[in-house]
Amino acid sequence: MIDNDNMLERLNLPGDLKKLNYEQCDELARQMREVLIKTVSANGGHLASNLGTVELTIAIHRAFDSPNDKIIWDVGHQSYNHKLLTGRYQSFKTLRQENGLSGFCRPEESEHDAFISGHSSTSVSAALGYSYAFKLKGLNNYAVAVLGDGAATGGEFFEGLNNAGKSDTNIIVIINHNEMSISKNVGGLAKYLSTLRTKQQYLKTKGAVEKLLDKTPVFGTPLKRTIKASKNTVKNMVLKNNMPTLFEDLGFKFVGPVNGHNVEEVEFALQAAKSIGGPVVVHVNTIKGKGYQPAEKNPGGYHGVSAFDLETGNPDVVPSDSFSAVFGETVTRLASKNNKICAITAAMKYGTGLDKFARRFPKRFFDVGIAEQHAVTFAAGLSNAGMIPVFAVYSTFLQRGYDQLIHDLAITKTHAIIGVDRAGIVGEDGETHQGIFDVSYLTSIPDVTIYSPGNYSELRKCVEKAINSDSGLVCVRYPRGKDESRDTNEYVSTTFKTVKNGGKTLIITYGRLYNEALKASDKLIADGIKTDILKLVQIFPIKEQVLDIISQYETVYFFEESILNGSISQKLCSINSDIKAHAITDFVKQSSVSRALQSTGLSSDKIYETIKADFYENKA
Repeated sequence: MIDNDNMLERLNLPGDLKKLNYEQCDELARQMREVLIKTVSANGGHLASNLGTVELTIAIHRAFDSPNDKIIWDVGHQSYNHKLLTGRYQSFKTLRQENGLSGFCRPEESEHDAFISGHSSTSVSAALGYSYAFKLKGLNNYAVAVLGDGAATGGEFFEGLNNAGKSDTNIIVIINHNEMSISKNVGGLAKYLSTLRTKQQYLKTKGAVEKLLDKTPVFGTPLKRTIKASKNTVKNMVLKNNMPTLFEDLGFKFVGPVNGHNVEEVEFALQAAKSIGGPVVVHVNTIKGKGYQPAEKNPGGYHGVSAFDLETGNPDVVPSDSFSAVFGETVTRLASKNNKICAITAAMKYGTGLDKFARRFPKRFFDVGIAEQHAVTFAAGLSNAGMIPVFAVYSTFLQRGYDQLIHDLAITKTHAIIGVDRAGIVGEDGETHQGIFDVSYLTSIPDVTIYSPGNYSELRKCVEKAINSDSGLVCVRYPRGKDESRDTNEYVSTTFKTVKNGGKTLIITYGRLYNEALKASDKLIADGIKTDILKLVQIFPIKEQVLDIISQYETVYFFEESILNGSISQKLCSINSDIKAHAITDFVKQSSVSRALQSTGLSSDKIYETIKADFYENKA
C-alpha cells in the first residue's frame, strides 16, 4: 500500500504512478501544487502554466511509458510537473539556479527530456521526427507533443500538423486549451478552440469504452486487431460529436474536449487515442493558474515571474521601473501626437510594456499571437500603406523573423521600428532565452540602423529618432530590468559619448556594460592606470568619428554583451587589428545576470582584471 504522505519523496517515479488509484492521484496533484508555488515564489519562473497542467502531466505519465515513449513539451514553460514526476524532486529546489535544474526541457538533464525547449510551436515537428524514426526502426512507441493553444498560433505548428496528419505514425498531439499564452490568445484558431471548448462532452460514452479496455490489455494483440479494424467506431464511442474538425480535415483523429483537471478522464482519453492508432489530436481544457487564486485571477501576470511574496501573491513581471516599461510609455506618448504609429506584439503585450498602448489606442494595437515571422511581414504591410509600425519583441524570439527582416523590410528599405527587448544576458532562463545573437544577425542586413541605449534618457531619444527621423529598418535594443546607470541626467546623445581621464588606454562598450566599464575605470585610475571610455549609442552603422577617436589611443579594448562572431568589436577588429575584443564565445547557461557577466568576462571586476594584467605584462 502506498503512503500518501510526501508522495513525491516516497514514490519511485514515474513508474509508481501507474500503481496509484485516482484518489491518490488527486492527493499527489495537491502536493505538487504546493511544491510549485513554494519553489517558484522563491526562485521565480513560470507558475500559472504549470499550476494548470498538474493533472494533465500525471495522466500523461500514467498513459505513456517515458523514456521509451517520447513526451515533447512545447516551449517547456509547463514542464515543471514533468520534472517532478521523473526523478527530479530532490533537486527541484535548484530550479533556474546556477548549475541547477533548467526552467525548460534539456536532454542532457534527464533521459525523460526528449527534446530541447524554450521557443514556441516546435513540438509537433520534433514529435513527427521521432514517430517516423520509430516506424523506420519497427518500434511501436509513441511520440507525444504537448502544447498550449498559445503555441498553436505559431506557423511551425501548422507546418508540423500538415505533415503529421498524413504520416500514419504513432504521433499524438495534446492541445492544452487554457485560452492564454502570456497575453490573452488571439486569432482564428483561438476562437475555433474556444468554440470546441463550449461543446464539451466530457466523454459521455466513457463507460462503454472502459469496459472494452478493461477486458483487453492496452498493449495486447487482441485489442490491436479489434481497434485497427474499427478505428472510427472507437472514435465515435469516445466522443459522439460528428462535427468535422480542422484536425480531422488534416488527417488526424480527434478526441475531446476533455476536462484537464480530472486525471481519470484525461488518462482515459489518452488510452483511447493510443487505441485508435495513427495521428490523433487530444483536446484538453484547463485553467491556467489552477489552485492558486492570485494566478487564476491574473494568469498573464503569473506566466513568468520573479520571486514573489506568498502572502500577497505579488509577481514582478514588467515593473514600471524597467526598460520595457519606458519603451512602451515612449511609444504611447509619441502615438498620442501621431496617429500613424501602430504597435505590434507577438503575444507579449505585458512582457514588452505595450499594455498601456493597447488600452490607449486599441485600434492601432495588434497582438498577432506567437507568430514573429508574421509580425515582421505584417509590419512591412502596414508601413507600405503609410503607417509607422513598432514591433516590440524579445531578442531571442526575433531570431525567428530573420528572413522576413531581410526579404520584407530591408530589401525595399521599408521603414519599421523593432524594439529588441531583453537584449543581452537575461539570466535564469538560460541558453534558449539569452539575447546575445541579435547584434550579429541584424548587422548582417544592409542599411539597418541599430541603437543600444544604456539608460532611460537615451532610450527615449533613440525611440523618438527611430520613429520620427530615421528611415528603413531601425532596431532599438535594450536589456531586461531597470536603469542602474550613473549618468541618466547628463547630456543625451543618440550616437556616442566619451569619458576622458587623460589616459592612453580606451575602453569601448555600449548598453548596460557602460556601467561596468565605469566601475572598472574607477578602480584602474585608483591603481594609476588612466583609462578613457567610449560609449556607443548608435552601434551600427559604425560612425567615422568612432574610428577617429580609436586612432588616438595606444591600447583599445572592446567589451561587448554579444556573441563574438559577427559582433561590433569583431567588425572593428577587421578595420584595426590592434583592438582587443572581449565578447561572448559560447551559449550562456542559466544563472543570475551578474554571475553570467562574471563568467563571460564582462563584469566590472573582470574588465578591471583584464586591463590591469595586460598593463603590468606590457610594462614588464
